[in-house]
Amino acid sequence: MNAFDQYLSHVKRVTELLKLSPEESKVFLEPDRIIEKKLRVMVEGVAVELPAYRVQFSNARGPYKGGIRFHPAADLDEVKALAAMMAVKCAVVGIPMGGGKGGVTFNPKSATPEEIKTISRAFVGAMHEHLGPDLDVPAPDVYTNAEVMGVMLDEYEKILGKSAPATFTGKPLSLGGIPGRDTATAMGGAFVLEAYLQEKKLTTKGLRVAVHGFGNAGATVATLLYERGFKIVGIADSKGSVMSQQGLNPEVFIAIKNNHQSIRDVYCKGAVCDEGKLQAEGVTLGESNDVLVMDTDVLIPAALDGVITKEVASQIKAKVVVELANGPTTAEGDLELERRGISVIPDVLANAGGVTVSYFEWIQGRTGKMLKRDEVNESLKEVMHTAWSDVSKIATEHGSPYRLSAFVLAAERILQAKRDRGFS
Repeated sequence: MNAFDQYLSHVKRVTELLKLSPEESKVFLEPDRIIEKKLRVMVEGVAVELPAYRVQFSNARGPYKGGIRFHPAADLDEVKALAAMMAVKCAVVGIPMGGGKGGVTFNPKSATPEEIKTISRAFVGAMHEHLGPDLDVPAPDVYTNAEVMGVMLDEYEKILGKSAPATFTGKPLSLGGIPGRDTATAMGGAFVLEAYLQEKKLTTKGLRVAVHGFGNAGATVATLLYERGFKIVGIADSKGSVMSQQGLNPEVFIAIKNNHQSIRDVYCKGAVCDEGKLQAEGVTLGESNDVLVMDTDVLIPAALDGVITKEVASQIKAKVVVELANGPTTAEGDLELERRGISVIPDVLANAGGVTVSYFEWIQGRTGKMLKRDEVNESLKEVMHTAWSDVSKIATEHGSPYRLSAFVLAAERILQAKRDRGFS
């Protein structure tokens, strides 16, 4: 299945559970608008045309909201699926925004910083009439960041001839960004996990956690949970994994990652590893995906999509999976985890901290009222705990798994907004 087919498989289950009419189902099947452009830019001294997309899926609940990714594999199916999932995500956490997503098909790793800025400006030049604080509010995504958002905001404001800070979120603090956006995805995931454990009356002290993916979100959530008394027993990056039932201190591995090394390099230099240190700390080194099936209580996929296949799901030992990445579980993997009774806190809830804090930044841009980091985190906690309660309530009412329950919640909220607009 491609990314949009995966999304459609979830919609099909919602349609059957809620007995939606064909007209109601159509709301979740077709985007409001697909915008395709060609960006004519210079890359490595050569004039090229780069495919660029912006999919606006649903604005029933508010302006379209979603990231812009720079990636060689970005295509219309992927962007359309991510835009649809953003509409669901915003509805799950109850913020008044819709779903959008953008992408440019190229490899940013082969481009210079100046070329990336040129491409960023070209994207806004091509798309500006479809963007705006009341229309469509982009944010960073894969291989884009605060700097890219700053350049895009600058280009947009030059075209408009006026200030418009609420048009982009995830911006630098100097341009109206918000404290806490850098940790929001991980912080939101930690808050949802805590809410789940509180409901189940489970203690966090010593609860074992394995994190697959040690980029910003994975490293941050590992640190947040470690500070809260969880035991981090496994971490993985693209080069391999480190596992120990004695527990790992994430800060040790963050320090070496900041030096552009792999987490395995804490114990090894090239192919030569310090066996005494490994034995003393009870550490086993493995492949990246070994973390997915290791002995742990909580598994947090925080990197790639599609890593929990049916085969992997059949071997998972964790009692709960918290999806910090987008789409880490395939449709077949999801059914296998459901069959085995393993709880999945789905991406549309678990990683919604990012878009929630982006919403706070949007409000800040519109009102000029600045927020402090502790205020942002406290508001985020309230949103995420409430969202968990709402999803859990539907799961109890319908006897449905949490992913289906989250989609049901989103569908009900989006359809209610459509009805209140006169849709019948």
